[in-house]
Amino acid sequence: MSGELERPGAEPSPDFLLQTRGAHRDLGAYVVAAAFDRSGAQAAFALGDGTVRLVAGEEWREIAVHDGAVLALAAGASGFVTGGDDGRFRRVTSAGEVGDIAEYGMKWVEHVASAQNVLACAVGRRLHLFDAAGTPLKSLDHPSSVTGLAFDTKGKRIGASHYNGASLWFVASKSDSPRVLTWKGSHTAIAIHPGGEAVVTAMQENALHGWRLPDEQHMRMSGYPSKTRSLSFTHNGRWLATSGADGIVLWPFFGGGPMGKPPVELAGGDGVTCNFVACHPGHDSCAAGFSDGLVVLADIGSERILPVASPGRGAISALAWSPDGTHLAFGSETGFAAIVDFSKR
Repeated sequence: MSGELERPGAEPSPDFLLQTRGAHRDLGAYVVAAAFDRSGAQAAFALGDGTVRLVAGEEWREIAVHDGAVLALAAGASGFVTGGDDGRFRRVTSAGEVGDIAEYGMKWVEHVASAQNVLACAVGRRLHLFDAAGTPLKSLDHPSSVTGLAFDTKGKRIGASHYNGASLWFVASKSDSPRVLTWKGSHTAIAIHPGGEAVVTAMQENALHGWRLPDEQHMRMSGYPSKTRSLSFTHNGRWLATSGADGIVLWPFFGGGPMGKPPVELAGGDGVTCNFVACHPGHDSCAAGFSDGLVVLADIGSERILPVASPGRGAISALAWSPDGTHLAFGSETGFAAIVDFSKR
């Protein structure tokens, strides 16, 4: 196993970056998700108690958003969008103002996403699209409940994972007939290659499945000891980082890969599961959060591992980079939340 990391006792202290470049709080509730707005000036943490914490500089503000748990969070056209188990798809502005985009009664809004001028939420089997102002554009039906959403890098297509595969829709299409990507089984998350060359889903049986879009060739990536909850392509699409093992699993999407090529594994070897991954928006590096609370930054080329936060603050449940890659936000199941500034010299 390459890139092995010693846990407590390693030098320098695993908390050195958190202590010298970080700001953190105990928020008192499960951190469901983290995100930065499109400017990178503000971060948000969505919590299981229905609140969102907005962070700008040294100010942390608590905003009541949902009557129940927040289930999903994403940057909006400005500010943030959220989904909750109260059936609401909501907007949270940078000033902390909250408003409804749509309301779906007793149905949970489990997934949200956005591109520059398009907002999306999934409610059961339906995917709802809105413009930046919140005006409904269309609703798209799927054969079963939507389990994940992802826009492509240009915001022209949106992918949805569901039972027996995934559907890929053109946002501006007038015909509203998807490109259906079929593979039997339960698909639970989705990622689209930055170059638009492939779609990859996580599956219930501890494996990934992919479709190479130009020729529809199937890609099977298996061998995980647990389910993959998090998928993240590097900025140039050369690597797909995934959770679900005791380290960061990186599949090569170059030189004919990933078919017939083994993955690279970093920051593992001790049996602690990697829960979340987030690739840097500008470099071939990947942040990872583990089930014991450890957070690291891995450089893919050199396989160097930089500790960001030590274990002991709860399993990592959220991880996000600012758009310019200068700040990393993460949160845990016990309510610990932090932002680390990598721009400082």
